[in-house]
Amino acid sequence: MNVTEPKKEENSARPNSGIVSSYASRFTHQALRARLPNLKAHLTFWPIIAVGLTLDLWSKKAVFDWLQQQPNLRFSVIDGFLQLVIAVNEGAAFGIFPGRPYLLTAVSIIALIVIFAVFLFGGTRQKLVHIALGLFAAGVCGNLYDRIFNDGLVRDFIDICYHQYHWPAFNIADSMLCVGVGLMIILSFLTEKSSRRHVRQRK
Repeated sequence: MNVTEPKKEENSARPNSGIVSSYASRFTHQALRARLPNLKAHLTFWPIIAVGLTLDLWSKKAVFDWLQQQPNLRFSVIDGFLQLVIAVNEGAAFGIFPGRPYLLTAVSIIALIVIFAVFLFGGTRQKLVHIALGLFAAGVCGNLYDRIFNDGLVRDFIDICYHQYHWPAFNIADSMLCVGVGLMIILSFLTEKSSRRHVRQRK
């Protein structure tokens, strides 16, 4: 009798552990679903990537093909300020890390993975964040395409200058990256202000 009693206790404990594990799995699934982006987020994020990438690749090809027919391979849009040029960049932004296409390609791929992970599992419901992430992804994809299919050279064609000062030539993908950074900065200020208001209301 003394030998069989512990077995009964073990058998009676098993259903309880099964109930606990089932509740834990349900809670985990519910928490995961709560963090996944909703339909509105998908309808914001993915179209921005598609439209942004299409616009970047189309503008590069169209402007380069058109400028190659111009006498000086450039066209002045606003005299002394804005012109279209043919330029290639073998580095990252502002020409840093030149001559390292494999490193920059790897960094771009890692950046894309991080962006997708933040969108899918970050748990944010703010539309401004989804727009910024979409712009980030579109910009990275646009320049990544050039690094893979254009011998590691990114095509730039927008040239802004003022007298002897020249901003490094850039493209639509770079513009989307800058706008995405600007949106995140604005969002950080808005979040900080809202958090301060909540603190004041609690006091």
